[in-house]
Amino acid sequence: MDARLQQYEDKMRKAYEYLESDYMGIRAGRANPHVLDKLRVDYYGTPTPIQQVGNVTVPEARIIQIAPWEKSMIREIEKAIMTSDIGINPSNDGSVIRLVFPELTEERRKDLVKDVKKKAEEAKVAVRNIRRDGNDMLKKLGKTEVSEDEIKVMEDQLQKLTDKFVKEIDTLMDEKSKEIMTV
Repeated sequence: MDARLQQYEDKMRKAYEYLESDYMGIRAGRANPHVLDKLRVDYYGTPTPIQQVGNVTVPEARIIQIAPWEKSMIREIEKAIMTSDIGINPSNDGSVIRLVFPELTEERRKDLVKDVKKKAEEAKVAVRNIRRDGNDMLKKLGKTEVSEDEIKVMEDQLQKLTDKFVKEIDTLMDEKSKEIMTV
């Protein structure tokens, strides 16, 4: 592959990886500690990820348990969870916080699948926009320093890259949708 196309492949990969990390935050009936990844806790005036102020475990399929390293952090962690969009109320016994994930209803599963498909479509649009930027760059190159045949080859390579990432995004979307719909 032409070195000038490498930056576009990197950008497409980033769009894919962003979608992948976004999907980790979508809960599918089972407890997934990644739903806490974006949450920050006020740790002595510094916004800190929950994973850095306590031990996060999944003792059962639908329970996340957070054992703060300092008991004084229980309040802060609970506050962060309650103000987030996770939609689960934490309970604590004075030393650990538990998040119990309810079984998802069929309707909620379908809504989540719609959300998954929407996010996948946004990622595909991002990949196509990157392809468009690459094609624009190739057109400018064609006017100055590169032959039409070379431009054609690079356009084909760019299209193959786009097709590859769109296919990977579709595969990721199908896997997440299947995971959500599995009871």
